[in-house]
Amino acid sequence: MFKPIFNVDITPGTTIAGAVGAFLAPWIGLIYGEGRLIPILLLMVVIGLDWITGIAASHKDTTYSSEYGMQGVLRTLFLLALPVLANLLDMMLAMPGLFFYAITIGLIYHTWQSLTANAYHAGWGKWIPEAVVKLIESELKAKMERATKRGAEPKEPTESTEPTESTDQTERNDS
Repeated sequence: MFKPIFNVDITPGTTIAGAVGAFLAPWIGLIYGEGRLIPILLLMVVIGLDWITGIAASHKDTTYSSEYGMQGVLRTLFLLALPVLANLLDMMLAMPGLFFYAITIGLIYHTWQSLTANAYHAGWGKWIPEAVVKLIESELKAKMERATKRGAEPKEPTESTEPTESTDQTERNDS
């Protein structure tokens, strides 16, 4: 039905994707600033992966609920609105994107921690390097506590991810 152009098959899917991209790209440039498509796309991808891993983790511990999902939609809208505010602040102060990039990179990093902890919680920990697990210990602990509050059965971790405290005793001075 469609003829290939430049050795790329034009399918209904690629046509729709192209139309959506052609519609969204100018709007992204308008609200987030010119030349900022890549950081915003990266933020969107990380948020999407966070949703996927969060759903997998909640299905694993049987705590999935639409009420929590609705909060996730609001959280996602908030995460996508913060760089807009940062861009406006940059424009107001005539900054070259300092606030936009600081906020966007911070959101990407925080969401990356969340999606990695979700993946670990979903049982995909064997693909996460131990050094990365150490970086997300606090996020893992927080997610386990939240899941327990929502009714998940507390599970014994197979290996400790919390740093061990030193058991060395120091000498006391009783003077």
